[in-house]
Amino acid sequence: MKTYKIAAIPGDGIGTEVISAGVEVLQALAKRDGSFGFKVDHFDWGGEYYKKHGRMMPENGRDMIGKHDAILFGSAGHPDIPDHITLWGLRLAICQPFDQYANVRPTRVLPGITSPLRHVNGGELDWVIVRENSEGEYAGVGGRAHQGSPLEVATDVAMFTRAGVERIMRFAFKLARSRPRKLLTVVTKSNAQRHAMVMWDEIAVAVAREFPDVTWDKMLVDAMTMRMVTRPQSIDTVVATNLHADILSDLAAALAGSLGIAPTANFNPERAFPSMFEPIHGSAFDIMGKGIANPVGTFWSAVMMLEHLGEPAAATRLMKAIERVTADPRLHTPDLGGKARTADVTAGVIEAIERENV
Repeated sequence: MKTYKIAAIPGDGIGTEVISAGVEVLQALAKRDGSFGFKVDHFDWGGEYYKKHGRMMPENGRDMIGKHDAILFGSAGHPDIPDHITLWGLRLAICQPFDQYANVRPTRVLPGITSPLRHVNGGELDWVIVRENSEGEYAGVGGRAHQGSPLEVATDVAMFTRAGVERIMRFAFKLARSRPRKLLTVVTKSNAQRHAMVMWDEIAVAVAREFPDVTWDKMLVDAMTMRMVTRPQSIDTVVATNLHADILSDLAAALAGSLGIAPTANFNPERAFPSMFEPIHGSAFDIMGKGIANPVGTFWSAVMMLEHLGEPAAATRLMKAIERVTADPRLHTPDLGGKARTADVTAGVIEAIERENV
């Protein structure tokens, strides 16, 4: 039997609750399948670790998780610690050195969930947003000088490399090719950002020649927000920069019904390092400990993890179980307008997994 080593990093806030639920569901899935198992190692890194040690994770933290088959991550963000410390000290401290340059965020309206968009059903909103995850606006290049004085200056420099843009563009075209519609939208802001964004556009044109079977178009990021709301059926696969896709994918999740259901995969496509899977909802300290966090985003992230590990049948079984649960309004958590608790949704998914006909 194949045993997969999973590094579970709950992080902060509701991360502990949803990752615990995710591990419980994965173990139930492995038991149901019988051909594979999971060895889950838990790492208590995050804000509370920072309070004790002055850093979000150990100095050798990446060495501790670098040989795992995948990483299941909760959230980074603590009300007592500045956000840039929690983000750069944990999530980005894993993503960037592990070269997880392809951030993939699928979005669709799951059964039983109502989109805020009028007259939209699941067939009209079925997107995948590909986010460049290693450079761009989040490259970390910049600094501050003369802090506190009237002459203070601060810079954040967006860094784009031809190699970085080419590889994410090629990844996005390949992904678009694998989907039924073979349709890609390249998002940019090259009317105002006339250097890096113009290079982004030029590389898109060059890479597109390798994929004559993929239909593609280009949108400015501000116009793309309007298109997502007014013409969702015209969109399938999207590729954008680190910042633009970060914003667009949150909008996409809200349009699908809730941030609580949205998954993320941070891929190192070459598999030189483990990839990381996480819900996009953040730490949500306002509901921490109340037992009402929506675990669906974590479960859907686990689906992506199973696909990455080479377990497509198990991934399909879990996705069907998720859809069976979301179709039941009694199992909707408060973010979806219901009264269910995290444990209720988790138990419902496990029950669906265990049914013979799923």
